Amino acid sequence: MGRKILTVDDSKTIRMIVAKAFKSFDCEVFEGANGVEGLAVAAREKPDIIVLDFTMPIMDGYEMLSKLKADPDLKAIPVIMLTAEAGREQVLKIAKLGVRDYVIKPFKEELIIERVSRVIDLKPRGEGMMRAKSYDDVIEVLVVDDKPAIVDQVRNAVSGTNWKVEGVPAPGQAMDHCAASLPDVILASLSLPDNRGYTLFQMLRSANRTKSLPVFGLTVKTDTDQQAKAQQSGFTGVITKPIDSDELKSRICRSLNLDTSQRYFQQKDGILLMTLPGDFSQAVSNEVSAHLRVKVTSAVDAGLDKMVIDLSQLKKADITLIKLGLATIQLCHELSIKYSMIGSEAVCQECNNYAETKDWRLFTKYQDATAQLGIKLPAAA
Repeated sequence: MGRKILTVDDSKTIRMIVAKAFKSFDCEVFEGANGVEGLAVAAREKPDIIVLDFTMPIMDGYEMLSKLKADPDLKAIPVIMLTAEAGREQVLKIAKLGVRDYVIKPFKEELIIERVSRVIDLKPRGEGMMRAKSYDDVIEVLVVDDKPAIVDQVRNAVSGTNWKVEGVPAPGQAMDHCAASLPDVILASLSLPDNRGYTLFQMLRSANRTKSLPVFGLTVKTDTDQQAKAQQSGFTGVITKPIDSDELKSRICRSLNLDTSQRYFQQKDGILLMTLPGDFSQAVSNEVSAHLRVKVTSAVDAGLDKMVIDLSQLKKADITLIKLGLATIQLCHELSIKYSMIGSEAVCQECNNYAETKDWRLFTKYQDATAQLGIKLPAAA
């Protein structure tokens, strides 16, 4: 079933722009001309997101949002606010309303698509017919930057994956590359001479072959003006230099809706094995958490009732790891799964110091952990 999007605006033109923007996606767009109509449609359809104008007759966006937040059945629906004003006071007023994001009028279709896709997953129509790509598949990344060092940074950031990185220095070469072989994602420098990064973005969006391609802007972390300009122009997002490996891979995974679960979960010899990588971070924890309940529930549904949580690649433990571990343990208890945890002596000691609970049944050897579950397995790879 596709997503439901509700657009509430007294301007028929704006409603048409929003509806047209999502025409190629697997979703249904509903409309309301004012807050009263918007509330009625929201109550009837329970949309996944609401694009709400701030200034309207009969009932404006502020009053409609207040009523949404007061309704137990509707208060959780995320809202993106449309406003014609960009002043600081107006922006602060909108932020206090509890909206997820805001867009300043006038705007382009690409921008509203990007803002909505931050909140809900959008899939092109017919995508369900094809196998979704996973993290382990070959992902083609095209970097458009006149500095070879940046291309090398991106290559290093995705080393250890099956992703391929190609670099070109100019927009014309990027378009030629796309004509010959369409990449999965493009990283375009925003510091190219004569605003050529923005020119490239417009060229990509105006061509049918590349109009839906994720395009990230590349800029230095301190250049906030450039970042804001890129977001306003409709870029999928901004990647800051120097390149952070975890951030880059995470942003690309989200933009392509890649299945990353295989990085962490495997069904092996009758157990569910959850393996955390040596570069464990908050981003990794978020990824694992996003898949955790689905993967464990699916394992139980398939007849498995044992789980090994492998922390052996980690050199240290922190509160992020502890929170993820406790969430995993709680889920195992909830689903009546037997579990064991394996880690180095140092990690075991740190976890015990953090958690101070017998639920952390950590072992330093894989065989000991699996033996505790009453099964015999070869040493972990």
